[in-house]
Amino acid sequence: AEHHGELEGALGIAGDGEDDAADPGWDLGDLGHDVTDAAILQTNVAASRVYNGQFPRHSGFVVDPTIAADLIRQTSRNREVVHPFLIGREMLVEGEPQRFVIDFQKRDLFEAQSYREPFEHVRANVLPHVEELARKEREKTGKDTGQNQLWLKTWWQLFRSRKELIEKISKLSRYMVCSEVTKRPIFSFVDPGIRPDHTLEAFVFDDDYSFGILQSGIHWSWFIATCSKLKGDFRYTPESVFDTFPWPQEPTPAQIKAVAEAAVALRALRGETMRKLNYSLRDLYRTLDQPGDNPLREAHARLDAAVCAAYGMADDADPLAFLLDLNLACAAKEKAGNKIAPPGLPLPSSEQKAFLTKDCIQPPRL
Repeated sequence: AEHHGELEGALGIAGDGEDDAADPGWDLGDLGHDVTDAAILQTNVAASRVYNGQFPRHSGFVVDPTIAADLIRQTSRNREVVHPFLIGREMLVEGEPQRFVIDFQKRDLFEAQSYREPFEHVRANVLPHVEELARKEREKTGKDTGQNQLWLKTWWQLFRSRKELIEKISKLSRYMVCSEVTKRPIFSFVDPGIRPDHTLEAFVFDDDYSFGILQSGIHWSWFIATCSKLKGDFRYTPESVFDTFPWPQEPTPAQIKAVAEAAVALRALRGETMRKLNYSLRDLYRTLDQPGDNPLREAHARLDAAVCAAYGMADDADPLAFLLDLNLACAAKEKAGNKIAPPGLPLPSSEQKAFLTKDCIQPPRL
């Protein structure tokens, strides 16, 4: 989108996650199998679990903690539209949001204006720019239509506010994110009070089993084989990665529990090591580039073993060949009108509470 780079430069977020590589336990340098025949699984599409984060398009929507605190201090009601705003780099390096976003969602002009101080900030900093964009567009096209004319009608709203995503995560105790541009998806849970920036992919899951499946080396191998590689960047593209990724179809309760427990143990190790050694998540995963014994590598190996068991995958199986066969089998079932296992925790809601731990990135205190 126009001014995408301008916003990234202003916020210092270009290229986040681009060097987060680490050893998955398999040789990804020679994937060995062409998975271009993988089919879109309509069950995954219908689940609507993955979204790119919010795109303000103008830095006037984004404020530092001092301004955010002042806006909220003037009236506590402003908390409804002033939210912590997490970008890819901050998830990996600082481990918490460093800025806030003024997000009116789809409130109309009258309702947005009732939040007087945040509205005035946006009116002063964003409206002149949007008016100028609209004027130039009219001069260029000779028409009163176009994306900038459309934005001018709702200039107080983020260019892409991701209404559906925000509504979904607001019902969860936490949700998952990873950097959009990354050599290895490194996932974290995030408090739903934090808005994700467009440098993050947001996943509408709050359970430990789903975290384990997506953080596994099996999912990573599928990501490497199917993701967009525009200009050499590895991008998590939901259509090619998530919508084609087959989940375990018949895991037993014991196998589901084993994946969840391995995921919890992995995050506990990450958190403890980061606190003890003052490491960032990026620092921690870069240790996997070095040879030798590594507790993080061992924790990932235990998670991968649990995930392989949930899939019924033999120890000597090629993960990509296995996943492609499973993808095609699932697609054939769908075509025949049969159901396949959807993304997420395959348990009734009455049994899911045991898989919902509480660790996640918390909103910063003002």
